[in-house]
Amino acid sequence: MNEMTHRPSIEAPQLRTLLLTDLCDSTTLVERIGDVQAATLFRDHDRLVLDLQQRWRGRLIDRSDGLLLLFERPIDGLGFALDYVRELREMGDARRLELRARAGLHVGEVLTWRNSDEAVQVGAKPLEVEGLAKPMAARLMAMARPGQILLSAVAEPLAHRAARELGERGQHLLWKSHGRWRFKGVPDGQQIYEVGEPGIAPLRMPPNTPKAWRDLPLWRRPAALAAEAAIIAGIGVGVWFATRPAPAIAFNQRDWVVVADLRNLTGQSVLDDSLEQAFRISLEQSRYVNVLSDLKARDTLARMQLKPDTILDRAIASEIALRDGARAVILPTVAEVGGKVRVSAEVIDPHTQTTIYAQSTDGHGLASALASIDNVTGSLREHLGETVQSIKQDSAPLPEVTTKNLDALRAYALAQKAMSETKYEEALQLYQRATQLDSDFALAWLGQVRTYYAFEERPAGEESLRKAQALRAHLPPREALYLDAWVSDVDDPGSATSKWVELARLYPDYSSGRNNAALWLYEENRFREAREHAQAAVSSQNVLAPQSYDTLGRALLGLEAYTEAEAAFGRSYAATKGSLRRLVSAAAARRDFAAAEGYAAKTGPDQKFMYLERTSLAIDQGRLKEAGELARTGLDMANADGGVASHYMTLPVAVVSLLQGNEAKAREQAARAARQAIGQLGGKDKADAEDYAALALSAALVAQRAGDRELASEVTAALARQTTLLRIPQIAELQAIVRAQDLRLAGKPTEAIATLRKFQTGNERFQTRVVLMDAYRDAGQSANAIEQARWVATHRGRAYVELECGHCLQALNVADSNRAAKELDAQSDVVAASD
Repeated sequence: MNEMTHRPSIEAPQLRTLLLTDLCDSTTLVERIGDVQAATLFRDHDRLVLDLQQRWRGRLIDRSDGLLLLFERPIDGLGFALDYVRELREMGDARRLELRARAGLHVGEVLTWRNSDEAVQVGAKPLEVEGLAKPMAARLMAMARPGQILLSAVAEPLAHRAARELGERGQHLLWKSHGRWRFKGVPDGQQIYEVGEPGIAPLRMPPNTPKAWRDLPLWRRPAALAAEAAIIAGIGVGVWFATRPAPAIAFNQRDWVVVADLRNLTGQSVLDDSLEQAFRISLEQSRYVNVLSDLKARDTLARMQLKPDTILDRAIASEIALRDGARAVILPTVAEVGGKVRVSAEVIDPHTQTTIYAQSTDGHGLASALASIDNVTGSLREHLGETVQSIKQDSAPLPEVTTKNLDALRAYALAQKAMSETKYEEALQLYQRATQLDSDFALAWLGQVRTYYAFEERPAGEESLRKAQALRAHLPPREALYLDAWVSDVDDPGSATSKWVELARLYPDYSSGRNNAALWLYEENRFREAREHAQAAVSSQNVLAPQSYDTLGRALLGLEAYTEAEAAFGRSYAATKGSLRRLVSAAAARRDFAAAEGYAAKTGPDQKFMYLERTSLAIDQGRLKEAGELARTGLDMANADGGVASHYMTLPVAVVSLLQGNEAKAREQAARAARQAIGQLGGKDKADAEDYAALALSAALVAQRAGDRELASEVTAALARQTTLLRIPQIAELQAIVRAQDLRLAGKPTEAIATLRKFQTGNERFQTRVVLMDAYRDAGQSANAIEQARWVATHRGRAYVELECGHCLQALNVADSNRAAKELDAQSDVVAASD
């Protein structure tokens, strides 16, 4: 009897939710704040844990630097983890400390037993927990980043479905898949997910560790590993062929399947969820089968404008497969046939919705269903390879955008492809076709806006923009933010960049958000930030990657990284035959004029915008007569087409006149451009208002250089009423440049310097440096003037790539860069002569 009192009582295995957490860098924290403060901090921490434990009905099993808790339901474990991460962060902020925790959540069978009272008295835990689920949760926790909550593929769908129990907070949670991972000692890959609150969740891929690494195909691994793997695989395949009992065809790892909702025809619905999860989990054990996650399926349902609890029947599951590029649909069924319970599964071709393979197993009573599921999925895992290969038509994933009409989505996908190939007319027709098929297709309306922007016909796209805006209430959060950013570019352009950056940060894998964030940052001369977002957008999964390479090249050229910029433009050109203008600029900026002329020669004579670069290239080489002819040809072509380009292409003509010494002609042409722009500011054309404001200020600057100060006053007075436009950073700076130039011409160079000094942030406009160079010279501050001249002479990439009113100041920037270089040479000659 006495022996029995010391023996632990082991309970039967139970399905439980396990949560493991770890307080990051706790040892370093204690060393930094000292034992006394650490004791106070950990006492408050323990109070927090006790409160959360009671709030979420958790059972604390172990505590050290981290926690091990058991919960009856995954949503309770998730609620604890969310509150713990957030309130721990707030506790740290109140103490000016960085307190972050990582967490891993898993659902699985565990064995529990109570230790004897004697064992507890000598230090043992009251309750012991063991089982394979425990190390799985521990691995998830160990691989998480600070502040990150990772879930297993078993825990994620159960928690996600119950997220509505968290109220409004549950609706705003961010869910993200991090793909398949492999763990040391575990034979099969595991799908990993992250969940968290906006502004708190890192939403970043966990780092590889010696015990956990991404399950990547060989072609994405380093070459050395690929070679080693090939050798090992060759040996392994030979052994396998020699020893395997029966042939089996491997499932292609790049193929995915959609598991439809289980049809329970027995009339006893109590086991629906458990049977469906058992089927999915059993099927996922195969090393060959990639099962589309519940999270992904729910996202696709949202884009189909269906409720998240829509039953995935044959038709709905097939459409999900077509949208997400899955090869097949698997439809499981439990039915009562002849007094037996039959579990069956059909493999369905999503293109035709026909059954191409079926497997079933009979058992006695519902208790047999789980064993029958194992038999059916085991057979599927063996035969699925050859079955799926019989589906001849393979699908690429369709774009992840919201529309209820599959044909409209196909038209949109073709339009996106045409856009990537710079076939803008074709793209516009396909976007229009998509909205004819589904008039509520907001992203297709926005696609039309993008094509008009590509045509430099922004006002034509405003009607489409307003139609998209009217549909905002029907959009999921990501698409709503995408729409908001486009609308802000017209209604409040000063906030547009922040909108794009917000979208890119909240959805870092959304390539359209990333690329547009890069574009708008580039317009503000924030080249380093633009490079970061553009680099993230050039992934092979992005159908618009060629445009992203063009954006990346612009950012790199603004950073004077000529070789890298030219390589990025080359990638864009190879895919679409676009970016030739940028290639001209990159080659000219590094003074390889032969290469620049070669790129320019590849452009047809009807490409009016190329005349901007060709004019600048001729100026750069001192060929002013040719520059004048090129500028006038470009202007004539722009006038024939109309639009804003017909106004801003007047400015290179004025710059050439100025360089040729014909100041009267330059003043006349600059005044014409400025007054044309001012005349458009009061009209209904909001889409091009920013370009017109930039043109008016740029024209005033050219006129000042030609001796006309009156035009600047006229432009400034007209813009005083345009408060929305003056909030745009580049417009505000251009206005300051014009004001500073006027002060300099009025004999007040010190005031001119004070006006512009605050803009020297590293993102300043090129002409800010030019006017500072001249103002310092006029003020007799030769050292500062030389410093500015050196910057102007060496930042040739920025001279070519900086954007305002369609590069309308490019010709002046290039001329000023050469002027600064000559002044530096003259200064060097003076110094040499004095020596």
